[in-house]
Amino acid sequence: MTSYVAPVTAASFDRRQLATLGAAMLGFFVVALDAQIVNVALPQIGTTFGGGLSGLQWVVTGYTLTFSALILFAGTLSDLVGARHAYGIGMVVFAVASAVCGLAPGLGTLIGARLLQGAGAALVTPTSLALIREAFADTRQRTRAIGLWAVGGSVAAAAGPLAGGALTLLDWRLIFWVNLPVAAVALLCVSRTAASPRRKVRFDVVGQVSAIIALGSFSYVVIEGGDRGWTSPLIIGFVTAAIVAGGVFLAAQARGRYPMVPLAMFGSRQLSVALAIAFTSMAAFYGVVFVQSLYFQQQRGASALLTGLLFLPMTGLVTIVSSQAASLVARFGSRALITTGLLVQCLGLAVIAELPAGAPVWGVAAAMVPVGVGGALTVPPIASLVIDNAPAEGAGTASGVLNTSRQLGGSLGVAGVGAVIAGHSMFMDGLRIGLIATVVVLGVTAVLSLTLRAPQHSSK
Repeated sequence: MTSYVAPVTAASFDRRQLATLGAAMLGFFVVALDAQIVNVALPQIGTTFGGGLSGLQWVVTGYTLTFSALILFAGTLSDLVGARHAYGIGMVVFAVASAVCGLAPGLGTLIGARLLQGAGAALVTPTSLALIREAFADTRQRTRAIGLWAVGGSVAAAAGPLAGGALTLLDWRLIFWVNLPVAAVALLCVSRTAASPRRKVRFDVVGQVSAIIALGSFSYVVIEGGDRGWTSPLIIGFVTAAIVAGGVFLAAQARGRYPMVPLAMFGSRQLSVALAIAFTSMAAFYGVVFVQSLYFQQQRGASALLTGLLFLPMTGLVTIVSSQAASLVARFGSRALITTGLLVQCLGLAVIAELPAGAPVWGVAAAMVPVGVGGALTVPPIASLVIDNAPAEGAGTASGVLNTSRQLGGSLGVAGVGAVIAGHSMFMDGLRIGLIATVVVLGVTAVLSLTLRAPQHSSK
């Protein structure tokens, strides 16, 4: 006779576990919200401060750039000072930066504060999940808690553009002030969690500093090269800095005693292909969100609120598909889902690129849906492949590298598509060329995805 196993619900968690779950969900929510809510407000920010397209690119890219550059460092700091303490530091940094964004007197201050926000987000994201691992020893409870944690990010992704549009109707600065009450509740929750364990770890100082210089310099070249001239001394200087810093980073990882990213990890072709797919898929998604926000408002005259509503079909379906992707992987397999997702993204981008300039805005919004849905189909199987193909002792590092690849893809997706548009006198010409170039890159990764295979698990 089979005994009845009661389902795990939030009601079965004790008060400390509920506080932990609250902190984790709010942390993931506010970090994901800030990656989406800003896009709809970009035209209004440009009207207030000027700065042109490159300035608006920095408002978006500044956040994802420091996020991607520091997320591996954040995992190390979490081990050193404890997840609870690291989470608190990250949330305070994020809240202070949000306030500075809301008070920013000029574009330079806003971009600097966005860089600081990204640093706070890099600390909050891995530590929010670490808090759950510490608080929920029971596997079934932990699985349920992680599922609820993921809901926080999904809700933020769906609500971000709409919330941004609604708040921008009043004042674009409100998109940053809204973070403060969420951060306050999150800090209250984390103050009621158990103290986190600490362990001695070593920092890869050379690797971290060189990574920041290389990524920052490369982003500067991509964003500013069109305006300043690709052969100008300043751009050539940043190209040189990116190359030298990149070389120093690779040397530090190959020869250093405490590398952030052991290069042996990339000896797995499976892992390298999976990370490339994560990068390009996120680049496509973030690039579309950035340029379509400008397109709807600057080219079609839509209000900020209407623009948020136009994003809702895409972001809403992303939330639904993400919740079902794990069961689809079990039914169809990782490779089939990844390849399908990439091809669906290609289809959406190609349709948007070929739509006539006067196409109904709701038709354009419908064409954006495959871009989001296709990307959502790739996320769970890519995560599984990365973890399954990493050595057991390197699973945490592999997860950090995956998050870095995704955030870096988002950052450079915005920078790249924006650079193509800036290089053309007509917005629509640049938009179409940028989208078609993205289709080509995604098509190549779709072909590469056919080489993926399910990991072979030993039966012993």
